[in-house]
Amino acid sequence: MLVHLHVKNLALIEEIEVDFDRGLNILTGETGAGKSILLGSIQLILGGKVSRTMIRKDSPYALVELLFQVENEAVKKALEDMDIPLEDGQILLSRKLMDGRSINKINEETTTVGRMKETAALLLDIHGQHEHQSLLYPARQLEILDSYAGEELEKKAGQTSKAYTAYKKCLSELRSFDQDEESREREQSLLEFEIQEIEQAKVKVGEDEALEEQYRRMANSKRILEACSGIQGILNGTDGVLDRISEAGRLLRQVLDLDGQLGALSENLLQIDSLLSDFGRDFYSYIDSLSFDEEDFYRVSSRLDKINDLKAKYGGSVEAILAYQDKQAKRLEELQSYSQSLQELKQEQALLRRQLDSACRELSLARQEAGKRLSREIEEGLRDLNFANVSFSLRFDKKKSYTAQGYDELSYMIATNPGEEQKPLQEIVSGGELSRIMLALKAILADKDQIETLVFDEIDTGISGRTAQKVSEKMAIIGRNHQVLCITHLPQIAAMADVHFEIEKQAQEASARTMIHVLDEETSIRELARLLGGNSLTEAALANAREMKALAQNYKKNI
Repeated sequence: MLVHLHVKNLALIEEIEVDFDRGLNILTGETGAGKSILLGSIQLILGGKVSRTMIRKDSPYALVELLFQVENEAVKKALEDMDIPLEDGQILLSRKLMDGRSINKINEETTTVGRMKETAALLLDIHGQHEHQSLLYPARQLEILDSYAGEELEKKAGQTSKAYTAYKKCLSELRSFDQDEESREREQSLLEFEIQEIEQAKVKVGEDEALEEQYRRMANSKRILEACSGIQGILNGTDGVLDRISEAGRLLRQVLDLDGQLGALSENLLQIDSLLSDFGRDFYSYIDSLSFDEEDFYRVSSRLDKINDLKAKYGGSVEAILAYQDKQAKRLEELQSYSQSLQELKQEQALLRRQLDSACRELSLARQEAGKRLSREIEEGLRDLNFANVSFSLRFDKKKSYTAQGYDELSYMIATNPGEEQKPLQEIVSGGELSRIMLALKAILADKDQIETLVFDEIDTGISGRTAQKVSEKMAIIGRNHQVLCITHLPQIAAMADVHFEIEKQAQEASARTMIHVLDEETSIRELARLLGGNSLTEAALANAREMKALAQNYKKNI
């Protein structure tokens, strides 16, 4: 629920802080006191448009902060799925407005307007004239029915959605088969050519790397042979290193007996001689392996050119070429068995359509049963709200196409006078009537609605007397399961308050400012008397206000 509201430098509001409570929070005040500004500040958190004129004169910025205490587990889970943490079960939404821009934060972390709006929608629901109008949309009417039906519909709705997804996937696969015979033949010829080209090449993984090594050696054979020839001269030429090392060893051995220290030097020289001998054997073996002719070079270069050509066509590596071959082979197999596959897919599509139609029918029947109950409850609720001769029903039509929500097209049908034929809601109701219908629905859905805080504005448009009393009773019912914030000018609704706030405008030397404060029982009665009889607080008006407050308190004890 909304536990704290902080507004600063917004229109007539210099700075206010309000702590709201559970149940029905009523806000009253004289015309022009700033009730609409207070509601507008809440709407800003819900993504409302920002205007420079909203910032209080001579102020650099305006600020709105809403602090919520989240208790509903479903809402907690939804916030967790959005990676929005709660701190001691609380979440702070704030919006700072400056000239031409705004800074939006969730728990002091900067965010976008869209994410702020998405988060606020889980916590707060404002019902004003625009929101009542949503009742006129068939999609919204179906959504309300599904919400009312709850768990009894949930399984059937899930089955319908699953069947629709499978059906659409099959249709997409069928469309991929939808090509003429000539294009299939062209594609098949191309596939056969590509597969045959790769098969004939008989490429092997690692073959290209070995060929590149051979090619480099062959292409650079002249430089390699020149270097080898020079090395050969150093090893075995006139005064070659092998002979010179052998001669050095012979000379050293002649004087070994003359000095004991020469033994170690002799050993080192023998090792050098041995290493050079090993090097010589390996070196001459390598020279023998260099023997190749032009035919070998042509064979290696031609093979390498072929593999590189395949890489350019089908992939950057031998592995990619072979993977491409497998993919094309599968596609060729599909084309070769086209007729059979098409027939099987058409049979699957017919089966999935029957399954989808069955799921939609089951869902529709369940909706129609729930719709009968909802219609009866709405009729009762509307009679409670002074629609004395109302008749209400839900008309189900079948859409031309399937959707993930089934094939139902729903219309709320209503007649507000005896003997009238029922017509779609949007054709006959006024704004005031629409707000009362929305109120009746909210009272019916109060136990099912996951949003903890509901804000009602313009709920008392065009009503008075007995109707106003009935509206106040509905508000009290909703307040049992939700936190309700309601701006009103009707004393019947204000009398039902669990917490009563007064909004007033205080004139200053150069400007005016809006203030809000909570009323105790006595000041609440005085405000009710003002609503009943204007600014003249007579004893009769005060007595009437006390009686109205007592009757409201008694009603709330018995609901």
